[in-house]
Amino acid sequence: MAREIASWLSGPQPDFESGDYPGRRLGMPEHGSGSIARFGRRTAALLIDWLIGYGLAALAMALGLVSLPALSTTVLAVWFVLGVVSVRLFGFSPGQFVMGLMVVPVDNRDHVGLGRAIGRGLLIATVVPPLFTDTDLRGLQDRGTATAVVRR
Repeated sequence: MAREIASWLSGPQPDFESGDYPGRRLGMPEHGSGSIARFGRRTAALLIDWLIGYGLAALAMALGLVSLPALSTTVLAVWFVLGVVSVRLFGFSPGQFVMGLMVVPVDNRDHVGLGRAIGRGLLIATVVPPLFTDTDLRGLQDRGTATAVVRR
């Protein structure tokens, strides 16, 4: 069912009859550690990150650091900073850690740099880029920053 729902959002589909699978062109395995993460896991990780951001912003509001009208902006700012810092330092956000995922560069670099982490965060914050995927199941934010979300 996920394929039917996502088909209108996705780009070209892999040719599964020829043995093609998401991540093959990137040199990643089909299953297990290092394989491309599927949409459900990535969405769950994003939800966990967003709930952490909301909880931290609510804590700041309870401590009087943030007013109620600025709460939604604070949630976005906390989510963004938490994501950028954790992806840069560890290669995964807290939600990705819980879901067993990590962000890796696909251009033979050692780690995701600060610029790439910021770019990914900004593109994800606009909501639309993650909805459009290529045959390797990478959203526009990953294509634009030469990264991929894989299983740990």
